[in-house]
Amino acid sequence: MTQTNKNIFYILMVLAMAGWGASWVNAKVLSSYINEYEMIVFRNFFTIITLAPVLIYSRNYFYINKRSFLLCIVASVLMIAYMKCYFLGTKYGTASLGGALVTTLIPINTFILMAIFYKKKIQRKDIFALILGGFGVLTILHVWTFNIEQIFSIDNLYFLCGSVLWALVTIVSAKSTKTSPMVFSFYMYVIMTIITSIFFVDFSNINYSSFDSIFWINLFIVSVISTTFATTIYFIGIEKLGANEVSTFIFLVPFFAISLSALFLKENVSLSIIIGTVMTLFAVKILNNIKIIKKRRV
Repeated sequence: MTQTNKNIFYILMVLAMAGWGASWVNAKVLSSYINEYEMIVFRNFFTIITLAPVLIYSRNYFYINKRSFLLCIVASVLMIAYMKCYFLGTKYGTASLGGALVTTLIPINTFILMAIFYKKKIQRKDIFALILGGFGVLTILHVWTFNIEQIFSIDNLYFLCGSVLWALVTIVSAKSTKTSPMVFSFYMYVIMTIITSIFFVDFSNINYSSFDSIFWINLFIVSVISTTFATTIYFIGIEKLGANEVSTFIFLVPFFAISLSALFLKENVSLSIIIGTVMTLFAVKILNNIKIIKKRRV
């Protein structure tokens, strides 16, 4: 890839991270129109019909082996639970808190669960990073105010559970072999939609007349921009640039979530959220050996 093409792709990666950050704002807006299960169905429907042509164009097609398909079913159930926490957390809380807390906690929780399940050796730097991340999370949750009701509020609990569930989805997805991550995601969206449509959604009771332009704009962003576009760019980035370089862009997600929440939802972003987010992002950097600035070769 030439430097010019790299620069263009860097811009696309930034836009993809902005899409992920915006999804927290979209969920907050959509929560006034539909419930969590209806959101899963509507979001996944548009994601599926826009992701399918991408798979065909990229020649990934739709092949999935039996092992990956079984893992996909497990991931789908976990993802439904995550989406419930993600949606209800933003409904009862703020998009800025969710975008900051969940996004930064996911890689930390993934590291901890991997260390437990696979008995990974934890180094001194990892212990320092986990402690730093812990203090960062406590700062985001305003634990220093010693307000029990605020610390253990319903939205905080939803966000904390969501971060654990997504970490489990990550671990389960990583066990899939000989199947493209994009294809795995495609089938996961399909299975989620089928399960949710059969067991949790009554389509006759949905208030379709309330769906105005604001609803459709936010649904389009959360399904096509935040999911199809952002996920496609992310996976292409891993293939073209490498996982380590692409992972640095994840650091932009909480800041987009915070800034967009303040801009569009007029949320009051506290200093503790900003400080705690920086602390947890630095912990993620240490845990994953991410280099933000690369040394130039002479």
